[in-house]
Amino acid sequence: MSSRQCLALFDFDGTITTHDSFRDFLIFFFGKRRFMLGCLCAAPWLLAYLLRLISNQTAKQQVTRIFFAGMPQKNFEEKAKAFATGILNEIVRPAAIEKIRWHRQQGHRVILVSASFTDYLKFWCEQHGIEIISTRLESKDGILTGNFATPNCFGPEKVRRIREVLDIADYQTIYAYGDSRGDREMLEIAHEKGYRIF
Repeated sequence: MSSRQCLALFDFDGTITTHDSFRDFLIFFFGKRRFMLGCLCAAPWLLAYLLRLISNQTAKQQVTRIFFAGMPQKNFEEKAKAFATGILNEIVRPAAIEKIRWHRQQGHRVILVSASFTDYLKFWCEQHGIEIISTRLESKDGILTGNFATPNCFGPEKVRRIREVLDIADYQTIYAYGDSRGDREMLEIAHEKGYRIF
């Protein structure tokens, strides 16, 4: 079988990392005090999500607005790069990095598919030589609006976005790795499924 016919799809938070990276990113960006104040402001939406009254996307959108609306994109990217190339690697599972390396050594196409933001994950992906499909932040005239430029890359949206950039019929073997219900649909399109295991 040609290695060009193999595709490896990885979720990020909880799969490649030991826990959700967005919380760590917010603390790195704003400090613990500002992070806690922002969480207090977002508490009604977070509670509504936990009670399943609103969607993952709605809750995450509100949190993003609270923290990032009105921020210059340049400032965001400077701190995002520092986080992605430094602290982020501290919460990455060694087994995940080994599996990514193995796929790359086999010549497989490797894509990170995540609900987290392209705007900081892209720097981590550049480090590791892999592609990325994820949620993107909206920017107008160099300022973050706090809105998403794409739907939250979660659940069925992961597969829709994958199909936007490739034809899965081109791949004889598809590997997928995930750890939560947000990865269910992506795992379903794979021949080789890694659920909480590599």
